[in-house]
Amino acid sequence: MSTKGSVVLAYSGSLDTSCTLLWLKEQGYDVIAYLANIGQKEDFEEARKNALKFGAKKVFIEDVGREFVAEFIWPAIQSSALPCIACKQMEITQWKGAKYMSHSTTGNGNNQVQFELICYSLAPQIKVIAPWRMPKFYNQLKGRNDLMEYAKQHRIPIPVTPKNSWSMDENLMHISYEAGIPENPKNQDPAKAPNTPDILEIEFKKGVPVKVTNVKDGTTHQTSLELFMYLNEVVGKQGVGCIDIMENCFIGMKSRGIYQAPASTILYLAHLDTKAFTMDQEVRKIKQGLGLKFVELVDTGFWYSPECEFVCHCIAKSQEQVEGKVQVSVLEGQVYILGQESPLSLYKEEPVSMNAQGDYQPIDATGFININSLRLKEYHRLQSKVTAK
Repeated sequence: MSTKGSVVLAYSGSLDTSCTLLWLKEQGYDVIAYLANIGQKEDFEEARKNALKFGAKKVFIEDVGREFVAEFIWPAIQSSALPCIACKQMEITQWKGAKYMSHSTTGNGNNQVQFELICYSLAPQIKVIAPWRMPKFYNQLKGRNDLMEYAKQHRIPIPVTPKNSWSMDENLMHISYEAGIPENPKNQDPAKAPNTPDILEIEFKKGVPVKVTNVKDGTTHQTSLELFMYLNEVVGKQGVGCIDIMENCFIGMKSRGIYQAPASTILYLAHLDTKAFTMDQEVRKIKQGLGLKFVELVDTGFWYSPECEFVCHCIAKSQEQVEGKVQVSVLEGQVYILGQESPLSLYKEEPVSMNAQGDYQPIDATGFININSLRLKEYHRLQSKVTAK
């Protein structure tokens, strides 16, 4: 009989979450498993059966793909950021009256911080059970080899082996590979991609993608989830968006991760191009700084903080005129911008043309240069006095 109450566990059916589920049950908790479908290719019914088989009292599976794209990925694209589940998990926790939530992220990365700060922001009274930070857990299960042995003893089906022990996390935005040998067995080798390009036209309004058209066959995709999944498929087969990076963890360590993010990569580049034509240069400078701050806040779990709310509001304001169409070609791992148009473009050909003077008077530059040189002249006049002493 359970004596400790209910705990809602973020569950995926992976090695880590399966072992965590069983371990929590052994500690006397009633485990409620929560699975969020955010685009990963997974047999959810099989995961449900396994969760129940290994002790979950209840299993909840939610399709939050549309919400993930519209409320999380689009703000990341607007901010030019290249880096849901916890939020929905907290809804289940509160709905079922559970006192605890749990996750199986390790004690040395950013995921634990992201999960828990979001939980405490939305439900301050909740207590978090983080097994990987509990001596009783990590002294018993010291690493992935111990987890695999534990799973074998309890007949938990797992997708990894001692030779292929890396961790893979998949969602609509990206697939990441970490742990063990950080290699990517599913990566599309750009050299093996089709030898003909795909030509796509991407339309933005207020900095958000609203339509994707395949120029070759004329097919269009307009809903947020539909167009994002389409770009993942078409751009992914061309080997675009494979990233190998060394990351700085919030707690001070470095970790290496390999990512596949085809749709995010092409939208990032197309958004940059549209922004260059439509955003005032001084606003763009400020927005670039805000974009870096947004990345930092999201990566360290401060999505629901007052500062992140403020930054998101400012970024959204900067995107009001980011509207237009960008035509891109994707081929063998590369993205090529072919052209762009925008009804709100700040670019005018006449003032910068060498063939027409337009309404710009070149003589005006003389006064501009003289005014800006005053500061430099005065600085160097004083410097000459200092060096003469």
